[in-house]
Amino acid sequence: MKKVYLLFLFLLFIVLSACTNVNVDNAEVVSPVTEVQPEVTNPENQTTTITENNPNTPSTFVALDQNSLSVRDFESAYAMCVSALTAYYKATWNDSKFDVNTYFDNDNLKQYMQAKIDSQHEIFLQNDLTDNTVTGLKAGVEKAEFHDEGDFFYLKIDAEVIKDVGSYAEPTEFLIQNSRGNLVIVDWYTGGKDSYDSMIRGENLVIDNPEIWNDGEWVKGLELNTN
Repeated sequence: MKKVYLLFLFLLFIVLSACTNVNVDNAEVVSPVTEVQPEVTNPENQTTTITENNPNTPSTFVALDQNSLSVRDFESAYAMCVSALTAYYKATWNDSKFDVNTYFDNDNLKQYMQAKIDSQHEIFLQNDLTDNTVTGLKAGVEKAEFHDEGDFFYLKIDAEVIKDVGSYAEPTEFLIQNSRGNLVIVDWYTGGKDSYDSMIRGENLVIDNPEIWNDGEWVKGLELNTN
């Protein structure tokens, strides 16, 4: 499979026309869009401020080409993932609204993510943890790949969740594709110890199949596991 490793954003246009399996380092992120105003940090501790916005539809994150994905969409893809993470943590801890239609167009993934949010929030409620709310997010790219043949991005993002008191960190993996001109998340996996995903989907998974949520039999197995 052809894939390009994305690390310096200013090299993306060079990478687009270069050979596959190109190794670069440290993608810089410019003004991702999310619901709050945390700070986004890349692995070299360069920072950028997130602008305040509350996206309501997938068209917030538009691909440069209506019909395909390219490495030039990296900035928007990363911005979408940071926005989704921020909204997710605010939903689970603060009971804020998470609009699944903003980030996904697969109904199976929408249902799974809503179940995940509801389950996590219920656990925090039962343990009297929701008073310590999420106030922001720091995020950096640990790994980024563009899979040309599969027409998708793979992003592994290290996020530090900032709370009223203290913080905690966990990595999350994303697959992103172009759906009718909009960037959408087609898989989302947080594989930390005792995470919802690791308990329901399994531990130490390889996240590389953008069609996984279209597999009806696989999805049925997850539904059985969540009963």
